[in-house]
Amino acid sequence: MSETTTWANPLRDPRDLRLPRIAGPCSLVIFGVTGDLAQKKLLPAVYDLANRGLLPPSFGLIGFARRDWAADHFVDVVKEAIQAHCRTPFRESTWNNLLKGIRFVQGTFDDPAAFERLSQTVQELDRDRGTRGNHAFYMSVPPSAFPVVAKQLAASGLSRSSEGAWRRVIIEKPFGHDLKSAQELDRTVSEVFDPSSVFRIDHYLGKETVQNLLALRFANSMYEPIWNSNYVDHVQITMAEDIGIESRAGYFDGIGAARDVIQNHLLQLMALTAMEEPVSFAAEDLTAEKIKVLSAIRLPHDLSKHTARGQYAQGWQGSREVNGYLDEKGVDRGSTTETYAAIRLDVDTRRWAGVPFYLRTGKRLGKRVTEIAVVFKRAPHLPFESTAVQELGNNAIVIRVQPDEGVTMRFGAKVPGATAMEVRDVSMDFSYGRSFTESSPEAYERLILDVLLGDPPLFPTTKEVDLSWRILDPIEEFWSTLGQPQPYRAGTWGPAEADQMLALDGRHWRMP
Repeated sequence: MSETTTWANPLRDPRDLRLPRIAGPCSLVIFGVTGDLAQKKLLPAVYDLANRGLLPPSFGLIGFARRDWAADHFVDVVKEAIQAHCRTPFRESTWNNLLKGIRFVQGTFDDPAAFERLSQTVQELDRDRGTRGNHAFYMSVPPSAFPVVAKQLAASGLSRSSEGAWRRVIIEKPFGHDLKSAQELDRTVSEVFDPSSVFRIDHYLGKETVQNLLALRFANSMYEPIWNSNYVDHVQITMAEDIGIESRAGYFDGIGAARDVIQNHLLQLMALTAMEEPVSFAAEDLTAEKIKVLSAIRLPHDLSKHTARGQYAQGWQGSREVNGYLDEKGVDRGSTTETYAAIRLDVDTRRWAGVPFYLRTGKRLGKRVTEIAVVFKRAPHLPFESTAVQELGNNAIVIRVQPDEGVTMRFGAKVPGATAMEVRDVSMDFSYGRSFTESSPEAYERLILDVLLGDPPLFPTTKEVDLSWRILDPIEEFWSTLGQPQPYRAGTWGPAEADQMLALDGRHWRMP
């Protein structure tokens, strides 16, 4: 059998899910390995994959950064990050096997000599660890560095794979800051890597609950018949954070909440919520249905009434007094960057005609929560006195993405023991933590493994990125004419104009 032939077990049915998918021989190169993302998410995810037995013995991990570290010091940094943030028990046996493939390359992104050293290190792993020329490059770097790194990979020959091997690149969001920059970046990356080798990370798509949304809709016959404009009044998609910008002022100021979250995370969640049933869960079939939704999205005619933005001011977060955005370290005192954004979108399809989708995100809000709330119309005939149902709201299905992953159904039930008929809202709850003994893998675990396996269903395509910018760019252009965003106190649920936006439609925001 030739070395380039892919071996397959003839006794195993590929549909058999009892055995896990394990990556073949390969390495992962992390650019920006000293940053928060690498320390808190990527390095622990690699260890957890190894601990779960999903990485091959012939695996390599290369860190690339400008710090002048000795190899031993880098190993200590990796171990500390893993012990502090890993989700599975720390085992010396797993660590010792991973340790054999850990390398460090010092250099800057504009230094050709550093990439020559990286090329030699990659060849060393091929020789000593048997990685067979299979290498993935993770750009955990500022967006401005993407083109520089891509061109250096091309110039050093690292982007080119030999026959029977692969090279892949993983790009963190945001992919550009508007449609024009996204298209320019895509052209640059496409010159270096084949489009099928480019993986744009949206970690929200790796979360278990997001994928459970597909199971909820398409594996159960009770939901899909009512998942349309005949029964649904509106949909609210919320990503709220109770923290400020932390140490991310250099990135966040000038980007804002809409570009940071709505353009990628929330529009992807909206597409999954609104899409038609795919032919299969293969990448091309999922993508086809998401693109149909994104193509059918229509902006409101009056953006002043159906969009809102805000900027958090000084206030109390729990028992702690916190600074306003303009007082944060590294933020320009005259900054007009929004920390809260809310928009209304409509989907011009038969299924969703007349059903508004409200998307909102913000920092320093009342609590940390990400959820999709499908709110249903009221019953057309209520044979009850108005006093009996005065506390009854709309039925709703709420998919909780984080932090308490699960699904809640809200409906009306009779108050027990009342002498007269009285109906109030109650909730029926499903929680992953209580229903399954096995904990969900961290989103980055799933996505890194999918890259190493070459499995792209959970990664946005170029077309999806372009469509999302076409949706957001007109809103950003409108906001740029308004000046300062409306302030809201830290610990609240955003500016008053966000409430007014829904009030105009006779609705109100759901309290998570």
